[in-house]
Amino acid sequence: MIARRSLLLAAPALATIPIGDRALAQSWPSRPITIIVPFPPGGSNDLLARPLAAKLQQALGGHPVVVENRGGAGGTVGAAQVARSAPDGHTLMWGHVGTLAVNPFIYPNIPYDVLRDFAPVALVATLPGVLAIHPSVRARTTAEFIALAKAQPGTLEYGSAGNGSASHITMASFCDAAGIDLVHVPYRGNGPMLTDLLAGRLKVAFAGAPVVLPAVRDRLLVALGMSAARPSPSIPGINPVAEALPGYEMVQWHGLVGPAGMPPAVITRINEAVNGQLNDPELLQRLATEGADAAPRTPEAFRALIASELDRFRTLITRAGIRAD
Repeated sequence: MIARRSLLLAAPALATIPIGDRALAQSWPSRPITIIVPFPPGGSNDLLARPLAAKLQQALGGHPVVVENRGGAGGTVGAAQVARSAPDGHTLMWGHVGTLAVNPFIYPNIPYDVLRDFAPVALVATLPGVLAIHPSVRARTTAEFIALAKAQPGTLEYGSAGNGSASHITMASFCDAAGIDLVHVPYRGNGPMLTDLLAGRLKVAFAGAPVVLPAVRDRLLVALGMSAARPSPSIPGINPVAEALPGYEMVQWHGLVGPAGMPPAVITRINEAVNGQLNDPELLQRLATEGADAAPRTPEAFRALIASELDRFRTLITRAGIRAD
């Protein structure tokens, strides 16, 4: 029943595609579909990709959809492998803002060109970061924190999961937008960073909701705001930083891409199948557990997002002098 519903959802889009391509879409898939997650198991990319893969398998009538972790160099190893794969729709990549929009500017000689070598297929989710401070910091709103930082330039230390990480990029963009000067302390992962933040050795971090919200609920940290422009269903009760800093938005995003040259009809079929599952209550709950909100878009809209983010991060990373570890 689920597979039939997905095909019906795809029918209007497929009707505009040439008959030969439509026949190809109907014969796809002919073997198991592999989603490459270019990061190790257990991280947010992996934890978001696996439930989506399970739902995609349901939408395709039980056809196998498997997830493989191929980490290395901040996602560039797995991404390069997918870029070289046959563009037949059987090899996809879990695309992340870091892999597709940040890495080209922090890693020298990256082995792929994002817009040339990948076909955007389906945006899946966005993840806002949470601006959290140690309770000893004398601020309880984003506006108060910005004022405090301006009064004490170059003295407040913030932590990140490492140079070029999402938490680093998000805070760098916040400092740039707010016109404040904070001291960056990079760690090897969110765990040690959180330990020092809880101990007060750091004063602030801009991290994913699963990283800091348990401590916020236990009143060990204070959440000042979050980085989406509008309230997020996955982290209710935390106001956007944009209320104090108009126009500010910096969210992570995740989606599926494939090698360039994939047949348009296959891209359309996958996109319709994914979008059809992004209303599933079970999947929405799994996304919310990771602080993520469903974000269905067309392949064309996903490509436009990637292009605009490449432009944005080229400017930000150059200005901030960010380099990978």
